Amino acid sequence: MRILVVEDEKRIQDFLSRGLESAGYAVDVAADGKTAIELVHATEYDLVILDLMLPDLDGLSVLQKIRNRKMSPPVLILSARDAVDDRVKGLELGADDYLTKPFAFVELLARVRALLRRGQPTPERLQVGDLVLDCIRRKVTRANENVELAPKEFSILEYLMRNRGRPLSRTMIVEHVWDMDYDGLTNIVDVYIRHLRSKIDDKWPDKMIRTVRGIGYMLEAPERVAEKPVGQTT
Repeated sequence: MRILVVEDEKRIQDFLSRGLESAGYAVDVAADGKTAIELVHATEYDLVILDLMLPDLDGLSVLQKIRNRKMSPPVLILSARDAVDDRVKGLELGADDYLTKPFAFVELLARVRALLRRGQPTPERLQVGDLVLDCIRRKVTRANENVELAPKEFSILEYLMRNRGRPLSRTMIVEHVWDMDYDGLTNIVDVYIRHLRSKIDDKWPDKMIRTVRGIGYMLEAPERVAEKPVGQTT
């Protein structure tokens, strides 16, 4: 999941980015309203965290421009403006939630997860064969056995499961899970896929994560894997 943080104060930018990335999200940052609007038009975000006091445009103007799009992500306003009138105005203009500064990160993270659940039409529980991923509790089991995953491993597995049977390129995985562009040289995806395989495949005879030669990776239920011609995937 990709989140846009619109915040001009560098200290808060860094704090939010580190915290959200540690929780498994990809994060983009905009320091002003103009950049935020450009990013929203160019990228499909799952959530926008929006400060109101920006150096160029007022945050409420940015909110209105986001809401004018045919498809717009949930917006969480994060602002030092704590008057009731400010909160009411923000919500009336289309914000999905409003959190005042200073704030506790655990509360912000809880609100982020609540908004993402609300905005996601996809299931909260994913299952492929005997592999089950609980998106809300962030738990994974295979054959009823708990599997402990790091945040990035969880995000990659969730992306693979939401796209079961569909080959995903390394570029797609990097851009979805990490806040970076794939440069064609990094082996970060391959490293994490090896980690995932060691946790969800190595102990079981039926393997689920497949390497699609010349493309990347995909996840299939064991019964479908068995139907593949020998040599098509590994």
